[in-house]
Amino acid sequence: MNIRPSAVIRQNYNEIAELCKKSGEPVYLTKNGEGDLVVMDIESFARREKMLKLREELLTVEENRLNGEKDYSVDEVNELMLNAIREAQNG
Repeated sequence: MNIRPSAVIRQNYNEIAELCKKSGEPVYLTKNGEGDLVVMDIESFARREKMLKLREELLTVEENRLNGEKDYSVDEVNELMLNAIREAQNG
């Protein structure tokens, strides 16, 4: 975990930006010894957001399954996908 005082962002922006990009991890900034901000590079942020969205979608699907919503076998999903592709190509 990378922890730096908040003054470092003003004084060493390029260093913090490079650290974020190289590590792919956020840098935690403190102010007066207390947590204040989290800084991360845009690619890592976008990747993290996509992962969170996927997890949310998977949880929704699992909740629906547990509540009795119809599920599909691998073969059924494959057939649905092939049909969708055919429709897209013909439509």
